[in-house]
Amino acid sequence: MKQVLSVAVLLVGIGAAGYFALHVEAEPQRATVPATGGVLIPQFQYDKTWPKQPLPAQWKLGQVVGVHVDTRDNVWIIQRPGTLKNSEKEATDLASYGAGASTAPTPGQTSGLGDGNNTGGAGQGPLASCCKPAPPVIVFDQQGTAFASWGGPGRGFDWPTLGPKSPDPAMGTGPFGEHGIFSDHNDNVWVGADGPGDGQILKFTRWGKNRLQIGHTGGVSTGSNDTENLGGAQQIAVDPETNEVFVADGLRNHRVIVFDGITGKYKRHWGAYGNRPDDSAVPATYDPNVRSRQFGEVRGIAISRDGLVYVCDRTNNRIQVFRRDGTFVKEGLVSPKTRGGAVYEVAFSADPAQKYAYVVDGMNEKVWILLRDSLETIGSFGYGGNGGGAFRAAHSIATDSKGNIYVGETWESKRVQRFLYKGLAPAKP
Repeated sequence: MKQVLSVAVLLVGIGAAGYFALHVEAEPQRATVPATGGVLIPQFQYDKTWPKQPLPAQWKLGQVVGVHVDTRDNVWIIQRPGTLKNSEKEATDLASYGAGASTAPTPGQTSGLGDGNNTGGAGQGPLASCCKPAPPVIVFDQQGTAFASWGGPGRGFDWPTLGPKSPDPAMGTGPFGEHGIFSDHNDNVWVGADGPGDGQILKFTRWGKNRLQIGHTGGVSTGSNDTENLGGAQQIAVDPETNEVFVADGLRNHRVIVFDGITGKYKRHWGAYGNRPDDSAVPATYDPNVRSRQFGEVRGIAISRDGLVYVCDRTNNRIQVFRRDGTFVKEGLVSPKTRGGAVYEVAFSADPAQKYAYVVDGMNEKVWILLRDSLETIGSFGYGGNGGGAFRAAHSIATDSKGNIYVGETWESKRVQRFLYKGLAPAKP
């Protein structure tokens, strides 16, 4: 049987009618990593019909750096409009298009990019009608229709800072800015920030009105024991029982930090194994034979129904599990020989016990399937490529109430895919 892969992009979009898609199904493929003891492994199938295409208003996605499914099974994504190349959006001349011309065409001169109807001269209109950068935050329903969108700078809060402009004139900004999105039990939407100098996270209503900023921008974080500012917040999880906000503060800092979800007051923080983080003790290089006593890049965080906090230490290829108070419980390695980091984010299966954990791996371009209680890897799906169901820059992951998986991608993929849950089956021999 063929394995089914599904990548989903969380987009919050405006209402749009007239979407259509060709529905093509592939037969589910069994997991490629043999399981021991006859363990059954979840099976997934790439869903070509999700999200609906085209997106509204000629939108084009930049790097999709966060995906989350809310209590209504709506899919939220956050993406970086600034990472689009000039050649991926409307441009007014050849120089901004990045086509290699040393000067822009003079008024009335054809651009050579089509039939000559778009002249490309100053004040003469765009070279082409495609495309427009999508809003940073987009919401999709289960049918894949984008029905709400918002995001960007505003008064009273600091929107994430863009990365520096690429030296290549055809490129967009560097890989920084918006990072991570979470819709909590009270319909608040939380956004992380890892741009240059970003030391904040933001809380909005579901329609984009700012409610709270925790931390500041401007490069003010003093390190992993600073209780007022963050240092590159990667992902956020809100505990519905305590309304505490858990942050994977891990691009420049090396910790988990917790705040009150209403006031933003600092509560506690910890590093690897529940210890006080020590930035000076973080190894400069990864050694697969050594368990670092400090976190590397804390990329992902998720809270299970039984109140355990799962932390993704990407560059150390591991998940560490804690109680809410920071007490260390256990750890598990995922693809431990990977140099560059395999453990990006984690999500859980939809069954009441959340028996399985799914880890997205942007280095090996896979989704790993783990038993949540033991953190044993029992299967995987995915492969590198540009086609539907393949991954080129797998980054973010979420599951819905039906057990379907959504994967957001960055770099040149710039998309979200959905993989339909198809039940359990033995591992492929």
